Amino acid sequence: MNKSHVAIGVVGVGHLGQHHVKHLSALAGVSLIGIYDQDLSRARTVAERHGTRVFSSLTALLQDVEAVSIVTPTSAHADVARECIRAGKHVFIEKPITSTVAEADELLRLADEYRVQIQVGHIERVNPALLPLQSFDLKPKYIEVQRLAPYTARGTDVPVVLDLMIHDLDILLALVNSPVKNIRASGVSIMTESVDIANARIRFQNGTVASLTSSRIAKDKVRKIKIFQKDLYITIDFLLGLTEVYRVLDVDMSDPQALATAEFVRNGSARKIVYEKPPVPAADALQIELANFVQVVRGAASPIVDGKAGRDALDIATRIHDMILEDLL
Repeated sequence: MNKSHVAIGVVGVGHLGQHHVKHLSALAGVSLIGIYDQDLSRARTVAERHGTRVFSSLTALLQDVEAVSIVTPTSAHADVARECIRAGKHVFIEKPITSTVAEADELLRLADEYRVQIQVGHIERVNPALLPLQSFDLKPKYIEVQRLAPYTARGTDVPVVLDLMIHDLDILLALVNSPVKNIRASGVSIMTESVDIANARIRFQNGTVASLTSSRIAKDKVRKIKIFQKDLYITIDFLLGLTEVYRVLDVDMSDPQALATAEFVRNGSARKIVYEKPPVPAADALQIELANFVQVVRGAASPIVDGKAGRDALDIATRIHDMILEDLL
């Protein structure tokens, strides 16, 4: 093993885990030591495809790595991460961080005790369509989010709030940066024994209101967020990689980024609405996450989504889901 490289293993090589293996096997500065999966036949196939090694147990893998990417079903996250952390290994855990907030809190305590980092794979946080937001002083008053998907059997081991909505809760908490004041939620089960369609309305202590709808019973995929604040409206289509901005400016203010303008008069003052379509760079969000994790292991960066942020998103998601279940009783 090259000592200048970060030694990483992957646990769980199902659909998403195979993408982790693909990226880690190609990232500069990484030695993909091997993989472990309870399905040894699948593990051998993936390992052969990417030129890596299959380990017969998690314990054996941990003897040879510095860090682990955990891409198991959610129900196994806590047990796998606990063993990794106690072995002194940094962990990247696909979202949600764990099944319960209590499990997440335990992992955070262990990570502090063993002085290792937890990064959580909330991939939408690094969606390139969000990057243009860095140019604006965001103080949202209202945020509307839709995340809809056609039904598939994959992912139905968890309710829709923990499968889909939690992506947007993580983004929301990062954008608003204020404690939650209250939550209202409702939902229904359609195709599974769990909640398949959910709506939540969240009010934050700073006054921001957010409305989120998630469904895995839809004809087409929809992943959109709309942000409203004084003199600014931003709409983002995550699937199209499209960010559109509408700003209200004084009529004599220039905007070199404007593609269109419309003047109007309000309270006796001449103003204008300008339309901008900032460029969205082409990028692979999972590659960005994993490259960040490598730098985290090196001590050269902080996690894009750390364990605390993953825990907080899970906390809100759990509160929403529990509220829906109470409403259905």
